[in-house]
Amino acid sequence: MERLGTGIGWRPEIADAVERMPGVDWVETVAENVCPGHLPESLLRLRARGVTVVPHGVSLGLGGAHRPEEARLAGLAERALALGSPLVTEHIAFVRAGGPPTGSPPLEAGHLLPVPRTRDALDVLCENVRIAQESLPVPLAVENIAALFSWPGEEMTEGQFLYELVDRTGVRLLIDVANLHTNHVNRGEDPAGALDELPVEAIAYVHVAGGQERDGVWHDSHARPVPEPVLDILADLASRITPPGVLLERDDDFPERAELERELTVIRETVRGRTTAGERTAAGERTAAGGRTAAGGRTAGGPADPATADRGGSAVRSGAVRPTPRRDGVPVPVDPACEEPGDPGRGGTDPARRRLALAQTALLSSLVAGAAPPEGFDRVRLGVQAEALAAKRAGVVAKVAPELPRILGEEYRPAFLAYAQDRPMTGGYRRDALDFAGHLLRAGRPEDTRARRRLHTWWRERSGPTPPSRRPAARLARTARRILSRH
Repeated sequence: MERLGTGIGWRPEIADAVERMPGVDWVETVAENVCPGHLPESLLRLRARGVTVVPHGVSLGLGGAHRPEEARLAGLAERALALGSPLVTEHIAFVRAGGPPTGSPPLEAGHLLPVPRTRDALDVLCENVRIAQESLPVPLAVENIAALFSWPGEEMTEGQFLYELVDRTGVRLLIDVANLHTNHVNRGEDPAGALDELPVEAIAYVHVAGGQERDGVWHDSHARPVPEPVLDILADLASRITPPGVLLERDDDFPERAELERELTVIRETVRGRTTAGERTAAGERTAAGGRTAAGGRTAGGPADPATADRGGSAVRSGAVRPTPRRDGVPVPVDPACEEPGDPGRGGTDPARRRLALAQTALLSSLVAGAAPPEGFDRVRLGVQAEALAAKRAGVVAKVAPELPRILGEEYRPAFLAYAQDRPMTGGYRRDALDFAGHLLRAGRPEDTRARRRLHTWWRERSGPTPPSRRPAARLARTARRILSRH
């Protein structure tokens, strides 16, 4: 795998700062936010200096029940070629559901949601990854995501799930150590245990980011400095293998350039210290004092179970570690004619896709369309997830249509959250912005006449005819004006 070095996520808000930062070997850009034919000048200047640029996709939905859309794959491939990238990356997540064969209209999550760690989900994911690999001109790496909730009836740990995915597809991994920390807080999963089980030799690069805890739930916001527990997990990973690349992500509440540079320095020192000395003195002192690190249940970098670990600390690839194939909790015999149960290259994944589609649609309907939560889920955590999706949606709409918060002022956020409560996004964020504005206008809002006139002008310039009012008198008046204007 190509050595990338230390990098930072390129965002328009910090583009100038990134260009002036010393020691930035590479950057990562959100693939959907750049146009191949009109690349940002900042990225072009970085490329001209020899800085590698990697497109990072967020909308393929490789963990979804449907096969990846050809148009989305073509767009990701086009960006990889335009940027001269050595690889592209995406997420192990689903972002949409519904449609055939669920009997539900198409639904968009607007953000990344976890897939269940089941045989059905793994079979579908493996086929989707293979489809993507065949369509892309460069290698693909996929990222573990942060989760606010757990699926009921999961059959594998995260490490086992990722190991099987790599084993069956040869895909590379983008390991986000901040997401391992998130899943430790939110799902009680041990980051060190995950590192024990996953194939660290398949890592393409590593993400590092900050977040914040609210009411006992960790939100992977990428809007805060990297906390010490995340650095502990990075150090543990670096003690097992030298990662080809490490990248700092920051997506909001951007600090001054000097603070970002300090964070990059800490990340470099964390990786260098663990890969040369085998341990960080500071981590050892914390362990000696407390007997336990915040990164997991056992000391970061400490001895793994000798029955399942090699000298590097990673899991031995043996039958003792590989999960027993199960479906609905029942052991599934492996067909000798297939490499794996339900192998997509043999029996196909259509039955698994149907089951996964129904499960994901029921979940997403509860999160974005006001449906009842499916059985077995933690209702409180689903409520937290629904609120997070709505907040994310409001924030992105405010970025793609910044005129809306300017027109509506303090009314924007509560009005959008109320609108989104039972109105799922179906056509992307720009369409969502137009639908929201049309919804307000039909309701005669905002009450301020001047603001309503500005909103109507904004809506009309971008979408066409005036949205029909719910008030009969208003509709009658508009009809009369149109008739009179013809004479």
